[in-house]
Amino acid sequence: DTASINQNQGGRKLMKAKSLFQERLLFVILLVLAIAFLIPIFIVLMNSFKGRFFISTAPFDFPTAQTFAGIKNYIAGVEKIGFFKAFGYSIFITVFSVGAIVLFTSMTAWCITRVKSKLSTILYYVLVFSMIVPFQMVMFTMSKMANILHLDNPVGIIVLYLGFGAGMSVFIFSGFVKSIPHEIEEAATIDGCNPIQTFFLIVFPILKPICITVAILNAMWIWNDYLLPYLVIGSNYRTIPIAVQYLQGGYGSRDMGASMAMLILAIIPIVIFYLSLQKQIIKGVVAGAVKG
Repeated sequence: DTASINQNQGGRKLMKAKSLFQERLLFVILLVLAIAFLIPIFIVLMNSFKGRFFISTAPFDFPTAQTFAGIKNYIAGVEKIGFFKAFGYSIFITVFSVGAIVLFTSMTAWCITRVKSKLSTILYYVLVFSMIVPFQMVMFTMSKMANILHLDNPVGIIVLYLGFGAGMSVFIFSGFVKSIPHEIEEAATIDGCNPIQTFFLIVFPILKPICITVAILNAMWIWNDYLLPYLVIGSNYRTIPIAVQYLQGGYGSRDMGASMAMLILAIIPIVIFYLSLQKQIIKGVVAGAVKG
């Protein structure tokens, strides 16, 4: 008996040591990945405070008394590209596009999941299929149709983003909606709620964690998108990614200092948005994985 107890204790210690080693190994791997992802951002930040002529010659060196330019690059970049106007267009397009995607795709996912018919099944698979269609395949036709339908403006492009973001968002919402018990909606119906009231008063609040996940995924994509605004609204309504390109001068010359500074200003809002909602994002991902 004593030998059996000692053997069990030894086995537990071995398992505990193995688990501790795996946790430390995972921590080291994640730490290395985090550093690898942060290094490019740090290099851009560091170079944003250097004079434009020193960035190409010594991009990995810290600013010195000779190379340090203060906030001159930030001031020059803001003045050259009309940063605040571009920032306003980016904010408007991102906020309303994300809002439209979250609202309409959550309603679509709920309807598709609850209404069992051939039409709903076909619609679901069409939306899922749209996730794998390359943007390059449809971009010229899309830009032409956007022009014909007068969608080539900050309001019209919201409709296009809704279309491109619908596939992934409906897919994510559908997995979560399946986990919501039918009894909750039936009780709401018995209490006199119509389908619209049931969705907004009962279902939508339950979807809050996954709504935030969908919102941040689409916000990062829309905020950083260059190709769709460039094709549809062009230089008439410059978003930040488009405006930054106008720092390039003739014969390929570019004000690298101002470019670096504008890139830093461009990523600050989306980083703040992500960090402020990261706990909700994790909850949404975990809930979707478990309940879906």
